[in-house]
Amino acid sequence: MTTQQASRTTSDPAGRSTPGRGVQAAGLAAFLVAVAVAAGVGGLAASSAAADYAALEQPSWAPPSWLFGPVWTVLYALMAVAGWLVWRRHGADRFLTVFAVQLVLNACWTPLFFAGGLYGWALVEIVVLLGTLAVTVGLAWRRERAAGVLLVPYLAWVAFATCLNAAIWWLNR
Repeated sequence: MTTQQASRTTSDPAGRSTPGRGVQAAGLAAFLVAVAVAAGVGGLAASSAAADYAALEQPSWAPPSWLFGPVWTVLYALMAVAGWLVWRRHGADRFLTVFAVQLVLNACWTPLFFAGGLYGWALVEIVVLLGTLAVTVGLAWRRERAAGVLLVPYLAWVAFATCLNAAIWWLNR
């Protein structure tokens, strides 16, 4: 085996072939960029609608607006690392497809809710996201337990966001 081949693949303790360090670093960078794009779409849509959101009737249990940015920053980082952990051991399998779908759904919710003010449609969309995310967490859990654990806070937050979306839709219909 050449040095170049050795840098592309290695074996883990279970004897599975895994990408070499350079490929793993590139993979992590790709996950970070993909998640950052989704976050950027959301950030742009949310920032342009801050005043509209503040004017909405909200449930008493709604968190303060300043909390969303820090929470999503942590969740997006956890998402990227979780996706990378599964990918580096299992490659481009079904998990990666479902992960990509939930990431697109995540990016689509914010423009619907904030930029569009389409609270009912955003609720339908976030319910689909929540279901897709549950499948994503299950697949991650079975493939790479640490990745599943990293995605649990994201699942919990999206479940909470679903309830918040439903309450805001109901209060502002």
